[in-house]
Amino acid sequence: MAELTIASADTPPLGAAYADCELDCLYLGRQPIVTRGGALEAYELLFRAGVANHALIDNDAQATARVVVNAMCSIGVAATLGAHRGFVNVCREMLFDDAIMLLPPERFVLEVLETVRIDARLIERIDALRRAGFRVALDDICDVSDELVALLPHVDIVKVDFLHADRERLPLLAQALRAQGKTLIAEKIETREEYALAYELGFDLFQGYFFARPQVLSARRGDPSRRSLLNMLALVASDAPLNELEHELKRSPDVVMQLLRLVNSSAYGLGRRIASVREAILAAGTRQIARWAQLLLYASSGDLPWRSDPLAQLAGARSRFMELAASRVRPDDERFNDAAFMTGVFSLVHVLLGEATPSEALMQIGLVPEIGDAIVHRAGLLGAMLTMAEAAETGGQDVDVSHSHPELAALTSTVVAEINLEAAVWARAHESV
Repeated sequence: MAELTIASADTPPLGAAYADCELDCLYLGRQPIVTRGGALEAYELLFRAGVANHALIDNDAQATARVVVNAMCSIGVAATLGAHRGFVNVCREMLFDDAIMLLPPERFVLEVLETVRIDARLIERIDALRRAGFRVALDDICDVSDELVALLPHVDIVKVDFLHADRERLPLLAQALRAQGKTLIAEKIETREEYALAYELGFDLFQGYFFARPQVLSARRGDPSRRSLLNMLALVASDAPLNELEHELKRSPDVVMQLLRLVNSSAYGLGRRIASVREAILAAGTRQIARWAQLLLYASSGDLPWRSDPLAQLAGARSRFMELAASRVRPDDERFNDAAFMTGVFSLVHVLLGEATPSEALMQIGLVPEIGDAIVHRAGLLGAMLTMAEAAETGGQDVDVSHSHPELAALTSTVVAEINLEAAVWARAHESV
């Protein structure tokens, strides 16, 4: 476990020494949520880039990813939350990202940001997450609105913003929410008078500066290499034997350390401590390891942070196009759909690794032939779909490959256009949240 430091709200201004320390450390804010009796009930986990107790966020999805990585892998759930739940802010993009399933539902509450666009697809996703065991909260509610009314049946908790809500309308708002059986949290409580009002209105939980300012937790930073993470994803994609995945993990001590923290973090409810790489792989499962590796890439602060660089945007859209196309061609073949997504992921890996050609990059990674041949030689069904994806990206003429692959007849020009648009929107989701 990394050495944990807790900074108070009175942390002094940064000097040169502090600035140097920030380069080697990672940070996480947490603010208590208390009961009507004043007992600690949960923490809200907050993005922090340094010891300064405030957040400057220009990408909600990346901020959430870093909070999750720091809590789950770097600092650890036990050190971050103890026996309590953690509330994590999630934007629309992260709600739809498979990496959210890395969080153990019994330990984390998904707090939907007030900026999230509400539509039928989002409600369907929230329902699916609740069926998976998550509790869902709405953040920064100030008044009754049509969107709030539409969402209420699909959430468990509502956080009311006492800093911005109209005081005269608060009783009506609280009454309407209580009538729906929702857990009510009064947030941004800064004075005794506000606390007394929230208590009188029947709020269940309370959060704000009146009770405690956020603490900043810090730990020494691990830096798993992007190449090592890509290698792990390649091994998972190829259904590699356990000993190969174990060998790859052992080549990167920082990655091993974070994996052991993950499986020992109470996320898996294991009755014993995991001490070996092999035990950690068996405990987590390869699919969970893949999610974890993708999340680390997503949260990376390297040269190409996920979905903030044009290359990452292109890789994301292409991967999603391939997955959607595969689901039209073979809707019941989950393995094929996963292989299609991975083909998109690795089709631009040579640029990511600074190699001249895809074949040079893929030789270093050792991808399964089905995916490697699709990328290098455009072979097989996956290769034909990759050709279609590239044509759709450039807005060129439709590529008809159905003569050699009859299964692709399902991908008509209309379907391809729809898939291409959906993939582009998915990759740019953070810009419209």
